[in-house]
Amino acid sequence: MNIFFMLPESKTNHINNIDQIGNSACLSTNPSFHFPVDRSTVDDGIALINSSFDFSGNQERTWENSGSIYNGLDSVGECGVPAETLYYVPAENRAKFWYAADYGMLHFCIADTEHDWREGSEQYKFIEQCFASANRHKQPWLIFAAHRVLGYSSNEWYAKEGSFEEPMGREEHLQKLWQKYKVDMAFFGHVHNYESVCPIYQNPCVNKETSHYSGVVNGTIHVVVGGGGSHLSQFTTLNTRWSVFKDYDWGFVKLTAFNQSSLLFEYKKSKDGKVYDSFTISRDYKDVLACVHDGCEPTTLAN
Repeated sequence: MNIFFMLPESKTNHINNIDQIGNSACLSTNPSFHFPVDRSTVDDGIALINSSFDFSGNQERTWENSGSIYNGLDSVGECGVPAETLYYVPAENRAKFWYAADYGMLHFCIADTEHDWREGSEQYKFIEQCFASANRHKQPWLIFAAHRVLGYSSNEWYAKEGSFEEPMGREEHLQKLWQKYKVDMAFFGHVHNYESVCPIYQNPCVNKETSHYSGVVNGTIHVVVGGGGSHLSQFTTLNTRWSVFKDYDWGFVKLTAFNQSSLLFEYKKSKDGKVYDSFTISRDYKDVLACVHDGCEPTTLAN
């Protein structure tokens, strides 16, 4: 099975043999931003996709005093209404664009970065419940995805802020959930470039490998996949030691789950469809249950 992540405003022509597409936001129908009204404006190949996971972002939701966690003018007054109306997601409340989705051997927890995700919020409770409800025996691959970067990014403006993430993101709130529930990968958009980050927890890499990860899940791999076709975002000149691969270009990523213990990740440039970054993950079910720092199961099958 194959999963394909991109932004809808795509320059991509190399998406054959894809089962599922994940849109890391910028779904806006607002013509001021030249974003597509429907799938047909993106790429004919997307018509071959069985279905899609859509994420809400600043272009869809952010507006002054509209209930968004951010104040700004990015949605040009849309306040999320077109996105919530035109794009179906299996959310309990379409005005709250967070939801869980299962696809083959992967369990997805999709967050809405335009609503409060901080500890104690309604969405934080949902995210934890989504992680906790994953059946890792049946669906061993646990994926978190959101629009704004709540994890790690070497983007220039995040570096100037000194956070290397969206303010209030991982450090105070989400990082402990990723570790506790052994989330395999976290995907983000918003920043218009590509970057892969080592398996990480509390800033240091927890695995020295860069192309093949195996064994226990002792940190989450973070990926920014925002180079779908809009203008590109500059990287900082600072050396971010947790960054494995950066690309200032348009592209997309593809996940291939071969079975319950083997997964392939590939980053491809839109201009030629060739692989420029890749890694594999191999592990057994016992590795998911293994006790790691801040991630020990209260009980195991042995109990």
